[in-house]
Amino acid sequence: MQQTKDLLRVRQTVRQTLRQVFDERGFLEVDTPVLSMEVLPEAHIDPLRVTVAGGHERFLQASPEALMKRLLAAGSGPIYQLAHVFRDGERGHRHDIEFLLWEWYAPGTGLDETAELIDAVMRSTLGTSGLERISCKEAFHQHAGVDLATAHADALATAATDAGITLPQGWQLDPVDVQFDRLFELLLSEAVAPQLGHCQPTMLEAWPPSQAAFARLDPTTPSSARRFELFVRGVELINGWEEETSAHELRRRIDDTNTARKLDNRAALPVPERLIAAHEAEMPEGTGAALGFDRLVMLAAEQASIDQVRCFTSDSA
Repeated sequence: MQQTKDLLRVRQTVRQTLRQVFDERGFLEVDTPVLSMEVLPEAHIDPLRVTVAGGHERFLQASPEALMKRLLAAGSGPIYQLAHVFRDGERGHRHDIEFLLWEWYAPGTGLDETAELIDAVMRSTLGTSGLERISCKEAFHQHAGVDLATAHADALATAATDAGITLPQGWQLDPVDVQFDRLFELLLSEAVAPQLGHCQPTMLEAWPPSQAAFARLDPTTPSSARRFELFVRGVELINGWEEETSAHELRRRIDDTNTARKLDNRAALPVPERLIAAHEAEMPEGTGAALGFDRLVMLAAEQASIDQVRCFTSDSA
């Protein structure tokens, strides 16, 4: 019983610390529905579907992103949320079907302001000092031995083989751009990410355009996207970007995402028309980010699995 109470106190301390950091900076805490008619399609994330009365289909949200962005377009200003999210088929030491995301959006800001905020979050919750900022090009050159500016899929495959990484089955049968992305993601997870964030939290920036997700491309360097991920002790903790605000571009990327899903033998997902309509109205420029709350507690408690810092898992609830 004492162990349960101690665990609840750790989670409460981290939660209160996060709220203090964001409240002091003028963010408003919001809550959005867990169940929605729309879902934002992502290439490698499968949402959970729910059938409600009348046979209508709804989605348990994999992230509050779509609904929080609709609040932004309605004039919310800077907002944050601690949200229960759901991703089908995800289970491991750092994953589960249901988990918690701390997600925030800050209109009128860029990656520099976001780095300052993240530094404050890391200092307050993990006691770190400073923040390393490094580009994907630098990180892949240092830890995988490849130059992303010139490398093609074959070079990434060679680097993976040299690092003792098993190549994904059938990658050579994919279209060229899909080959590159699959191998990029493999090298990132197996060779690059484990080396990041051991001295200081590391903000990995300047991603290839094909890995932009919903980040805007850098206006001065279109060959990179204004996306980042934060790593602490080799653990991916935060994913975010400067937002792409064009409705036309958002629709194009969603179409590309559904194409990628089909190539990966996943079902295409409905286009979130309400979210796209919000981009046609008053979607402000700014940054957004999602922090894995359970992973943050795991790091704060110096544990190796999120299961060690939760009272319930998808297997025990």
